Parts: sequence; C-alpha cells; structure tokens
Amino acid sequence: MRTVFISIILLLFAGHSMMLADEEIDRKTVVRRHNPHVTSMDTLSSLTVGNGSFAFTVDGTGLQTFPEEYSHGVPLGTMSDWGWHSSPNPEHYTVKDVLVERDFGRGHKELYAAQFKQPGRQQDAERYLRANPHRIHLGTVGLDLDDISQVKDVDETLDLWSGRIRSSFTYMSQKFNVQTICHPSRDLITSRIESDGEIRILLRFPYPTAKHTDDGCDWKAQSAHSTTTFYNTVYDDNVIINRKIDGTEYTVRFGWRGEADFSKVGPHTFMLKAKKDKKAEVNELEISFEYVPYNTKTSYYLGDSFSGNAITTAQAWAGFWSNGAFVDFSHVKDPRAAELERRVILSKYLMIVNDAGFAPPQETGLTYNSWFGKFHLEMEWWHQSHFPLWRNPGILYRTLEWYLKAPLDWAKSIAYRQGFQGARWMKMTDPTGLEAPSNVGSYLIWQQPHPIYLAELIYRWGLTDKSSSNKGVEKGILKVFEEVVEESAKFMYSFATYDSINDRYVLKGCIPAQETLKADSTVNPPFELSYWLFGMQTAQKWRERLGKGRNPDWDRLIDKLSPLAFNEDSLYLAAESAPQTYKDIRFTSDHPAVLGALGVLPDNRLIDKKIMKKTLDWVWDNWNWDKTWGWDFPMVAMCAARLGEPERAVDALLMNKRTNTYLPNGHNYQDNRLRCYLPGNGGLLTAVAMMCAGWDGSTGKNPGFPADWDVRWEGLLPLP
Repeated sequence: MRTVFISIILLLFAGHSMMLADEEIDRKTVVRRHNPHVTSMDTLSSLTVGNGSFAFTVDGTGLQTFPEEYSHGVPLGTMSDWGWHSSPNPEHYTVKDVLVERDFGRGHKELYAAQFKQPGRQQDAERYLRANPHRIHLGTVGLDLDDISQVKDVDETLDLWSGRIRSSFTYMSQKFNVQTICHPSRDLITSRIESDGEIRILLRFPYPTAKHTDDGCDWKAQSAHSTTTFYNTVYDDNVIINRKIDGTEYTVRFGWRGEADFSKVGPHTFMLKAKKDKKAEVNELEISFEYVPYNTKTSYYLGDSFSGNAITTAQAWAGFWSNGAFVDFSHVKDPRAAELERRVILSKYLMIVNDAGFAPPQETGLTYNSWFGKFHLEMEWWHQSHFPLWRNPGILYRTLEWYLKAPLDWAKSIAYRQGFQGARWMKMTDPTGLEAPSNVGSYLIWQQPHPIYLAELIYRWGLTDKSSSNKGVEKGILKVFEEVVEESAKFMYSFATYDSINDRYVLKGCIPAQETLKADSTVNPPFELSYWLFGMQTAQKWRERLGKGRNPDWDRLIDKLSPLAFNEDSLYLAAESAPQTYKDIRFTSDHPAVLGALGVLPDNRLIDKKIMKKTLDWVWDNWNWDKTWGWDFPMVAMCAARLGEPERAVDALLMNKRTNTYLPNGHNYQDNRLRCYLPGNGGLLTAVAMMCAGWDGSTGKNPGFPADWDVRWEGLLPLP
C-alpha cells in the first residue's frame, strides 16, 4: 500500500506556505539576523551542517581539528542514520535473558525486559543489550594543528540561509580561511581552505566507546577488530577508505582539488598535505568526503567543486526557509521577543540538521551520543510534532513510516509476550526496533498514543492543502497509517483495566511521564489518562474515516475512563495513588506532566479547568524547577495558553532556568552530561506554532500570546 502512495510522499516533502500575516515577511532578513557568530574556541559553540540523516559538527577552525578538546562541550560529531555498531556477542545474549515476570492485577502474567543489580548472566545480558547496537562516529576531518591555545582571532559564522560555515583565524601567525558545507541529499561534506602557509588535513577514525553519553570516540584503542585501508581510485585526486569495525563496514570517499599528497600516517590516521606554491600569497585546497554504507553502488566521482556544491546547498536551504510556515517577532515591543525569535530560528535549523531522518532521532541528534546513540519513542512527539504545524509534514511522514516496518513486528511481540493485544511501543530502541531493557523505560506508556497523534497531525495537514496536485491526499494518509493507528489503539484498549466495583477503566502497572513514580504503586496518572482518551477518540475517528465503523469496546473505554484525581485543595494529583503529591518532593520533581493533560492535549471531559488553573498556579510557584527538562517549559506554556494566560505562556518559554538555556548555536543546554537536548527545541517550535495559530476552538489572532505581542506569521497550523 505504501508503494501505491509513493507520490504522496513527494508531495508531502514539497511544503506550501500560506499567507496569514498582515504583510509579507522578509524571511531572509529574519533568518540571517540570527546567524551564529563565534569569536573563540568555545567548546559549547560548535556549529553543525547536515541534511537530517547525516551531520558534521565543527570547532572554531571550521573543521574537526580539536575533537578531544571539544569532547566535553558540544562534540565534533560525524554521524548518520545508518552508522551503527554492535560489539561482539560471544555469549549470545538475547532479550529472553533479561525478562522478569510481573503481576499488575490484570489477570495475567507480564514479562518485562529489566535491569539487574546482582552480577551474573542477567546483568551481563542487560548491559550488553542496552549498549548495543550503538551509533558510531564515522571519523573526524580537521587541520593538522597541535595546540588549541594557539588558535587566535577566531571569526566564524554559520549562514543559516545558505547552510555554509565560514571561519577565519590565525595559528602561530599563519592565517586560515575555511568554508564548509553539507550536501542536501548525500552524506557529503565539501570544504575550501585558504592559507598563507602550509595546509595539512588529518583524517582520523576512532574505535566506538559503547558508552552511555559521549562523543563515541576511543582514540587510544588500536583494536584488531578495527581495520582501516585505502586505495587510489581511477582519479588521481581521489582515494577510497574502507572501514571495518567488527561486523560494521562502511566506506569514505575522499577527494581534493589542488596539488597534494595523500598518505597513511597511523593505523587509522591519514594525512593530505597540500603542495605549497611559493609564488602564491595564498594557497588554496578544496576537499570533499562522503560516507556511505559498505558496497553502496554509486560512482567514485564526488561531484562538483566547492562552488558547485555550495550552489546546490544554498538552493536547498533557501527553499526550506522560503516554503513552509514562518514567524517574525520584529514588530513586538517586548524586549524578550528578539531572544524568542532567535531560539525559534535556530531551533528550526537544528531540527532539520539533526531530526529529519528516516528513523526517530536521539535526544542529542546527530551531534553526539546519549543513551548509547539510541532514540526514545516517548520523545518522538517532542522531536517532530512541529513539522506538520510548520508545513513540513513530509519529514514526520517518513519517520512515522519507520513504525510500519520491523519495529511494528517487535511491538506486536512485546504486547503478545505481556498478554495484550495490538502493538506496544518500547521506549528505548534503535533502527531495528530492538527493545532495550530498563527498570523505567519498560514500564512507560505515554509513548503509546504518539503514533496516533502524529498520524492525525499529518492527516490534518492533508485536509488544509487543497491544491489541485494534492487533491485527496488525506485519504492516502489514512490508508498508509491505518495499521499503526489501529494496532496502537488495540494495545491501549487491552492495557486499560476494568474496575467492576466502580464501573470504570483504570491505568495501572505503569510508570508515567513523571518518572519519579513507581510502576507497582501507580494508578491513573493524569497525563496518561487524558492521552488515553484523546488517542482512543482519534483512533475511532480514523475507523470512521476509513468506513470501518466505530469499535463498541473502544467506546466503552472512552465513556468509562477514570477522571483525573485531585485533593481537598482542588489540585490535581500526580496519580490517583499519590495523595501525598504536594507533601513529597518526589512528586514535585522531574516533569510537571500533570500540566500536559491540558496543553499537549486538548480540553476534554476529564479536565476541570478551574482545578487545572489552581494546579498551574501551584506548580509555577513551588515546583522543583532545577529538576526539570527542556521540554517542560513549552509544555507549561501550552497549558497556560489553553487556560487563557498568554503572559504566563511567554514567561514559561523564557523562564530563566538552567534546563531552559539556549546556547549561541541554538542548542538547549541541560547539564554537563546533556549539552544538547533537541526535545526542548522541538517543544519550543510546537508551542510557538500553537500560540500563533491556536488550537481547535480557540479564537482571535495569536491566542497564545499577550494582546500587545504583534507576532507576524505565515502558514502555521493549529493543534487539536
């Protein structure tokens, strides 16, 4: 069926803008006033070029010259959707080795993939399965410079409109000018280097670390499991570098323009040394390097010169910025508006570079590894829900298709193993859909309705695009994602437990989005209840649109789902089972997920807005904000907007807290471990779209912003 609708995919990628502003926005001016500018070797100001499924991050030299020094800042990653590695598994560990049996009172035993404190095969298997497979760093390409302290006079800018990084600096009196771009559809980097002295390029290939959070580079390992070989191609200025790391193989095609010698100077290190023209005041070298999976059948030819590739790249980026939706805060008098606009523009760039691939992205994107480079499906809404709202639905479309491949079979097997129907989506996984054992992630459920919500956002975009070329596109979307919506809802229905004494359905035996709660004692967390209602109602709509009719069992669940529990002070509880919510710091730390029940999700019969308003007031004044995450702030903003408090919505987006910090390069800084956190960037874009375009039932211009915020925008779509 997906083949039948291949034309729809192409249409989705095109994007369309819709004029809703009072006057046309000068998009190029808005974008370029936020070009990141770096004036020192600041390890938190690394800049990235990429295309969504491949990214290349550079230091102040415009290349990856000092990867070790930047490893504890924003690391100099070279990462792709396809670049993964597994350590040898001589003990043949499988998920069966880590299963534990739990009984949550649903009438059947349930098997979960767990972590273990006691040494032994179970613990060894759990550690192996969590760490494997892991995303790999494909190798660094930088200048052959030794001492970062000798890099002076740095002047580096990322031109967002053209996708080009320009860097100038001096090193021990030698002047350099470097420009770097990434091809929009190939994993190909092209750079032009100019210098009044000698130019030497180093290519270095690390062994993977398989660690939880790092740049993935073990520079000391000279493992026999890792081999790096090269040979000359039919072209004099090209070489092919083959990499084999245990069972992972890939190829690097490296070429140059200019007189230079290429040689191997270490087991996994190569040097390109340009021949200096003594008569020339400035020496110039162009390099191109492309990373491809092993045995990929494409030409050795690396393509155009730097100038040619720069034109291709600039056209692609100009097309991205010119189409789709857009915002302009320059007419807003509040001095904070400029910073909010900066965060929006840089977030849009970073999400395209890091989060626009063919599988769900990891929290740190293609910049460096977190959670072993794996991605978390409960974060998928925060990473990509904004794309259809900003009229770039094709990006979410191709990621959502991932759910329909091997991961769907895994999700069905997990549900079956635990005695449920349908497909249960795991939290932490990789492109194959393999389940990672966890004493938290295995019990999370709020990722379960995500595919339904995300598919609905794409469908809603299809309803708004009535161009002749896209006529009837929404019907094709229904057919493509029919199975993922249906199977997700089947699990949701079977997971809910009927309480015959009180004639209601409850959610239990789960860890909610606020992960400080425990699976064996949690009953009816509020965000999950609200999400279950929205997910099941939406799944029923899909059945009706497809002509299948409503499922009567699902309607009983919808009608009898438990209300949100609150205390004697009319404050919503973290769970029905947590009456001590406002007396125990464990329940007022981590995500204030209760506010997501009205914010991320639309108003519904479970919500009493007066109680939610009081809950928002309490959270605002008393929450442990130092123990929050980047997406919590846009979640609070969306709740405030739906409650008619636009001033507080803006205050939430710009709250002065560590986890709401946005670095000069636009990354949402969390702490020393997570210097990048893309769910924060994505949540910001979703919240801003909602505050501008509104939500179902909202009225007026910019309903989520204060009345005096004259935000100009084009083409944004509302949330449900």
